[in-house]
Amino acid sequence: MPETFIPSGTTDVADLIKWAAAEGKPLSLHGHRSKAGLGRPAQTEYALDIGRLSGILDYEPAELVLTLRPGTLVSDVEKLLGASHQMLAFEPPDYGPLWGGAAARGTIGGAIGCNLAGPRRFKSGAVRDHLLGFTGVSGRGEIFKAGAKVVKNVTGYDLPKLVCGAYGTLVALTEVTLKVLPAPEKTRTVLIFGLDDTKAIQALSAAATSPHEVAGLAHLPAGIAAQSGIAYVARAGTSVTAIRVEGTEVSVKARCEALRDLLVSVGAPLEELHSMNSAWLWREIRDVAAFVLPQDRVLWRISVAPMSGPSVTAAIAQAQPDAQFFYDWAGGLVWLTLPPAEDAHAALVRSTVAGNGGGHATLFRADAATRAAVPVFQPQPEALAALSRRVKDSFDPMNILNPGRMVAGT
Repeated sequence: MPETFIPSGTTDVADLIKWAAAEGKPLSLHGHRSKAGLGRPAQTEYALDIGRLSGILDYEPAELVLTLRPGTLVSDVEKLLGASHQMLAFEPPDYGPLWGGAAARGTIGGAIGCNLAGPRRFKSGAVRDHLLGFTGVSGRGEIFKAGAKVVKNVTGYDLPKLVCGAYGTLVALTEVTLKVLPAPEKTRTVLIFGLDDTKAIQALSAAATSPHEVAGLAHLPAGIAAQSGIAYVARAGTSVTAIRVEGTEVSVKARCEALRDLLVSVGAPLEELHSMNSAWLWREIRDVAAFVLPQDRVLWRISVAPMSGPSVTAAIAQAQPDAQFFYDWAGGLVWLTLPPAEDAHAALVRSTVAGNGGGHATLFRADAATRAAVPVFQPQPEALAALSRRVKDSFDPMNILNPGRMVAGT
């Protein structure tokens, strides 16, 4: 285990990074390590524990703005916002159990650094769309601020968007400001039973392009639906296509009725889940609960054009009959699990994605040796990779912050 530094504030972080840059000592940045299994494994002599920088700094419910330290638990933030009937609209997932960790240990900084969003992503946007501003420390040890504490901001370089999904390789965050939104009064989910993958994605596309403002679009093949913690869904014995509707009680009821009228032409049974059961189902989808076990199976997160999802999974399943998968974001996000393999089936997955319209395939779970040998993130074209290297060099010229977390050698 690397020697760990525990800073007490922004100045401490800056001093530590200045020392590391001067001595040529790379640092592994982490919070509560709930996502340590995501990305390439860290191999540094020293670590910087940002998770100790936690707590709410400012919350203005009337302004829909929250400022806090990055080590604050997402679960604590959700409790705070819930008391004011507000929410993090990007629906941060809880992936800790996917890597054998405890639930509810993810931090706001981790969600921002990994740019992770749940099923509402296609409607409300990603984390990057809700980060208004931050204070951080570059790889030079320089403290700087970007963005602001207001929803409307001035023009210029949008650095808050840049740090989202950078996995701590550009900046050590010490303070962040997020936009929050009112929580829905009611939630219902329209269920369609028995559709094959292609027809299910067509139904989800029809719902997505309807005027009924859906907030979740997922399809669970029969084997995945059978694992659901919702008894009604698990006992269906068939595939389940789920369409979430949120808002006021009157509006939700009317829109669900309209969706059922729209989808009656699919010729499959339709039902509804209300309140608690609906929330439970979408938490399972959000957290990829069906693939927590067994832990030795590799897990891929694949982003493709929604209508391409079924062709991608069909081709992979033909080559690997043991493949299991389900769809989120109306088919645009495919979660795929496969048996262990030396290359985590990277050649099969990425060639299949490339041959079906293109997309991005991220190796979300595999052992450390495999993640060190196989590109975890979708390899970039050379021109884009060169641009990424220049951005990294501008923020962290000595390659001090999380070196190699995203790409080998950087």
